[in-house]
Order: sequence, then C-alpha cells, then structure tokens
Amino acid sequence: MESSFAIPVNKRFSLWRTVFSHGWCSLAPYSVDKEHQALVRLLALGHGKNILVRLEEHQTHGIKVSVSSSRQLRPSEKNDILHQLKVCLRLDEDLEEFYREARRHAGFRWVFDAGAGRLLRAPTVFEDVVKMICTTNCSWALTEIMVNNLCRWFGESFDDAGYTFPSPAAIAGSTEKFLRTKIKSGYRSPYLLELSRRVAEGELDIESWRSSNLSTPELFEEVRSVKGVGPYAAGNILKLLGRYDYLGLDSWCRGKFLCIVWQMERSFFLA
Repeated sequence: MESSFAIPVNKRFSLWRTVFSHGWCSLAPYSVDKEHQALVRLLALGHGKNILVRLEEHQTHGIKVSVSSSRQLRPSEKNDILHQLKVCLRLDEDLEEFYREARRHAGFRWVFDAGAGRLLRAPTVFEDVVKMICTTNCSWALTEIMVNNLCRWFGESFDDAGYTFPSPAAIAGSTEKFLRTKIKSGYRSPYLLELSRRVAEGELDIESWRSSNLSTPELFEEVRSVKGVGPYAAGNILKLLGRYDYLGLDSWCRGKFLCIVWQMERSFFLA
C-alpha cells in the first residue's frame, strides 16, 4: 500500500541540511537518494509492523512523506510515524536562541539563512547509543559494516528495502562470540550485549534521557556510566539529546587540533 502526507515545518528548517548534519544518514536503516534529495528509512511500528518512509522537501507543504506498507495505515499508526519522524528531524527543538547568536557573527550567519543547526538522530536513544559505540576507535567504513550487520542479523525485513534497526531484546538474545564473528564489533561486543540486556530487562531506561531533569554534567556522568561510552561518545550522545555543552572530540579531531597548534608554534618561532 502506498500513501503520503505532509509535515508542516518552520520556514528556517532545511531537510537536506538536517540529513547531512553528520554521518547518521549513511547508517542503516537510513539511506539517501542524493539525486532526488530524499531521505529513506525503515520504521518499526507497534505489533511488529514495519513500513518504509521517503522524505522529500516540498516548496509549499514542508516535508512530503511517502509511505510504503503491507496494508492501509490506521490513524494511530500514522500518528506513530509522524511522532518518530519529528523525533528524528528534531522538528520540535527550538533553535531561536542559537540562531540569534549565530547571526551576531559574520562567519556563521549562513547557518540562520540556510536553516541549518539540527542534527539527525534515530527514533530511539537506544539506536543512537549503539551507533555511537560503533563509531569508537575505528574507521567510518567499519562503523557502517557493524551497523549494517546488526540490522541484517537482528532487524526485521521489509520486502527488498532492507532491515529495521534491531530491538534491545533481539541483540540481548545473542552472545559475545556471535557479535564478534558476525557483527565484527570486536572489543565493543560485550558492551553492546550488556547495554542491550540492561535496556531489554528494564534495568536501564535510556529513553528517559531525552526528557531528563538532570543537569547536563549529571546527565553526562549517567551516560558515561554505560560501559563502552567514553567522553567522546558521551559528548556526542548529549548533542543527540539536545544538550550541547560538551565537545565530542575523537582522535581525528584531536590530531587535527594538535597539527594546527604545531604549525602556529612553528610559524611563531620562524618569524
């Protein structure tokens, strides 16, 4: 069944800028149709129903959402899709204060003009955390491999469109050996397994982080308490929670910074 609807958006919202805000758009179950500037994703709804959505920017109607499903959507399912997409695109996040600050600096006024500033995220915190763990101490190519393998082995298929992101329970039922050999997650395997089991058993409620009343430093420490999540991963996870106080600096960023500092010092001494 094919259906479609539109999502009204703020005039300063750019779908394409949000899609390419960072690398999440290239990690399954997201994919990008660059030719038509569309974001595609499999979504898991309640009662085991999966659907495929395609998002395109419309000049007058905001975001056009095209849905492929096995049967006609109920009103509650359409509301579920709308909620998940708003979460992914951060449509309810107020960026006015950020835009006011950006406009004060000539080099950043383009951010306001382009409707940039939102970071694409997953429908669930669990997916964001798993993916962030899969970015640690490895190449982006390996991150893509690990996430693709997680979806293929533990997700649910929809026609020939791929696989949904797995539930915590699906990963929790696996073993460390399987994760190491089939997912290629290496040292991250026990961390992914423990996280999934804690979430599946209700011991860890990470979905509540998006609405947490904790101060940002307190929330940072709570995120850091998850095994496999270091300062870099925690800082980036906080950004996906709407907290922007920490810099998620990986080894590449630190290396670039040190290189710039070295070049400045060298220029100073040679002057």
